[in-house]
Amino acid sequence: MIISPTPENIAFFSALASDVRLKIIQLLSKEDLNIKELAERIGVSSAIMVKHINVLEKANIITSQLVKRNGTISRVCTLVFAEYRFIIETRRRNLPAVDTISIPVGQYSAIDGKPTCGLATEKDQIGNFDDPRVFWYPERINAQLLWFTQGYVEYRVPNYYSPERLITEIELSFEIASEAPDFADDWPSDITFYFNGFKLFTWTSPGDYGLKRGILTPEWWPSNQYGLLKVIHITREGVMMDGIKMSDVTLDQVLTCKEPYWSIRFEVAEDAKNVGGLTLFGQKFGNHAQDILMRVFFEKTSNIE
Repeated sequence: MIISPTPENIAFFSALASDVRLKIIQLLSKEDLNIKELAERIGVSSAIMVKHINVLEKANIITSQLVKRNGTISRVCTLVFAEYRFIIETRRRNLPAVDTISIPVGQYSAIDGKPTCGLATEKDQIGNFDDPRVFWYPERINAQLLWFTQGYVEYRVPNYYSPERLITEIELSFEIASEAPDFADDWPSDITFYFNGFKLFTWTSPGDYGLKRGILTPEWWPSNQYGLLKVIHITREGVMMDGIKMSDVTLDQVLTCKEPYWSIRFEVAEDAKNVGGLTLFGQKFGNHAQDILMRVFFEKTSNIE
């Protein structure tokens, strides 16, 4: 998320002016926790913790929901975004500009998904479960949840290359999980990411989460509830996920595409070590109110004839 020091963001910056709240953010960056768990780990009372959580919620840094577990109800907290970019508007001439495109999970250009598989909107499932034909139903453009055990899904966006500007970085973010029958928190899956036909890297998704309800997941949905928000950066130094370098594929390599579109592909290969499927969450499912997001950072060039 891009944020600037403007009056409407005072609550955000005020929320960060606390050692306790910074520790809360650090803990929630690793896992979702309830009020009692946060209070015990930080060493404050639950009453004090509730006050800090309320401040962070008001600033839209975290969200929380009441979850019933083992016969008791607790307030479970989740980070809203995994990454923030701080930009001072008056100095934007010295920083890259950005184009942002939001890609609904149902607006793919190609797909080959094997059962278990399916699509769902926020109101109902699309067609029958485990029938790959549903991937081509007209209603698929409204999908907020997509899943399959093995195969791939590919999205296309406009080719943003132009000689009038220098692309400095491409960012992709999405909420993703494995795909287990029903759900299973321990269900590894090797998911490979491609951009413009270049294999970026393979990442092992830990599981398909369903022990507690996703913050945005509709009440009628009985199965997997949420995924993990992952952020990929493609730079001239290589590819990173959540700040960790994953491969040496560079921005210059992927920008050699001559097509009028760029392609983004998610794949669970048939010969993967862990064929545990994938699930993609739209803005009305899971814990994060976003579709697949792509941001293209660029600078204007000064050598245009």
